[in-house]
Order: sequence, then structure tokens, then C-alpha cells
Amino acid sequence: MSDSFLLSPAEVAELTGYQKPNAQFGWLEREGFPFLIGGDGRPKVLRELVVRRLGGSAHEKPRPSPQLRLT
Repeated sequence: MSDSFLLSPAEVAELTGYQKPNAQFGWLEREGFPFLIGGDGRPKVLRELVVRRLGGSAHEKPRPSPQLRLT
């Protein structure tokens, strides 16, 4: 994940399930995610809002994956 304040276009597509900006706008509006339309015509979504909405904290560091040890 990027350190940017905004989701990348690929992350917006992954979040919404849509590639086309018009479809992304509709999904974001239906789901209640605030966004702005950039000069490039794509939605701009704050990363922190998405992280919080999905139950995380933007300030938490990802936990390391558990390691399997065979003895």
C-alpha cells in the first residue's frame, strides 16, 4: 500500500470493483464514501476514510504474518 493520502486509481478500482470512473462515482456515492473528482476525471478518495470505514486505524502498522515452525 502507498504512503499517499489518496487511494491510487488501481486501489479505487479494487475498492469499487469498477474500472470506469463513472461507475466508480456511483458505487462510492451508494456506499457513502466521500470523494472529489480530479482534473483527470477520476475520483479522489482519502485513504484514511477507507481504512477507518473498514474497521482499521490509519496509524496502525500491519501485523507480521504468523510463521509456521516445524520441530
